[in-house]
Amino acid sequence: MTGSRLTTMIFVGMLLGIAVGYACSITWPDPQTAKEIAGYIALISDVFLRLIKMIIAPLVFSTLVVGIAHLGDTAAVGRVGGKALLWFVGASFCSLMLGLVLVNLMQPGVNLNLPLPDVGAGTGLKTASLSLKEFVTHLVPKSAVEAMANNEILQIVVFSIFFGVALAALGEKGHFLAKGIEGVADVMLKVTGYVMLFAPVAVFAAIAATITTQGIGVLITYGKFLIEFYIGLAVLWALLMGVGFLMLGGGGIMRLINLIKEPFVLAFSTASSEAAYPKMLTNLEQFGVPNRITSFVLPMGYSFNLDGSMMYCTFAVMFIAQAYNIPLTWGQQLTMLFLLMVTSKGMAGVPRASLVVISATLTQFNIPEAGLLLIIGIDQFLDMGRSATNVLGNSVATVAVAKWEGQLTATDQRLDHVGTVVSPAE
Repeated sequence: MTGSRLTTMIFVGMLLGIAVGYACSITWPDPQTAKEIAGYIALISDVFLRLIKMIIAPLVFSTLVVGIAHLGDTAAVGRVGGKALLWFVGASFCSLMLGLVLVNLMQPGVNLNLPLPDVGAGTGLKTASLSLKEFVTHLVPKSAVEAMANNEILQIVVFSIFFGVALAALGEKGHFLAKGIEGVADVMLKVTGYVMLFAPVAVFAAIAATITTQGIGVLITYGKFLIEFYIGLAVLWALLMGVGFLMLGGGGIMRLINLIKEPFVLAFSTASSEAAYPKMLTNLEQFGVPNRITSFVLPMGYSFNLDGSMMYCTFAVMFIAQAYNIPLTWGQQLTMLFLLMVTSKGMAGVPRASLVVISATLTQFNIPEAGLLLIIGIDQFLDMGRSATNVLGNSVATVAVAKWEGQLTATDQRLDHVGTVVSPAE
């Protein structure tokens, strides 16, 4: 299946999912019955996401180790990693600040006229894991096997960096093992092609299950917040593409957008950045980013460069404060921004990470944590936009590091074929 055809099929799956979900919600209006039916529908998307999780750990490990081995020395690893982290910090700050500015301009929570939840209501989210001590301790795996079994991407990255640097230091002695691991990477990319064939059906199931339980009315009730948040995301997309335009020119940025549209749509429709990772890896290499750069920068980006999630954090905290009519001075808002810069770096591996980070931030500014219940019901729809934005942000970041390193190869010869890029399954 070609990339353009798969993208079309994913869109069709989304539309069918909305239609079937709406039909189910009006046929079985009882919440308990709807939840039970949605659970059976969601089985398909759950299996797809489990297949994605099945290949993430070996794919990240094998490609990252090979990439580091190809970089050749620790100085190159440190240089590329330093440039990537510098980009990630700058992008995170810009995303947080953009969310803060836009939510103050649009004020989606002012005059909300919604019944506010009981201040004593609980959200069931664990926030203790967001402390700096917990994050630093969690950074280093107790066991490489345990990290891979739990799909702890950040821990896998740490172990892979040590392994790759050691393998490169062996020189000729490590050449045979490096070739073997490269073969594993090739196999995992082939497996990725097979898994992606199920994507349209999984997208259909994910959307249908959500609409079945929430009903199409949830989009109307929270319409203003949803629309204004997506306007904010659109501004962030324009900013990221503007940076890409400055780096690559008009033809280059359009070529990049064409190549990442499939993982972008996949991340949006499944509300999972992870689901898009394998295709991003392949398509960025098709764009001209060397494997040693993509396999090193992308896994780091999944831990440190979640642009969509960054913007959402400031946007959601201020929305809840506005809904409760709790004013925050600009000084408090800037303090919140820098607090989120630190706590958000612990997102990787935390279930419903954005909500956990927001919950922890609310308590720091005496905003009732129960206000989070206002947005939990539509979090799936918000997460779709966040995940897609993370794909765009990490794609631009990877290209930027490659350009910075002078290793972005010319891809003009691929322009004529950009609409028919084949997946690894072909």
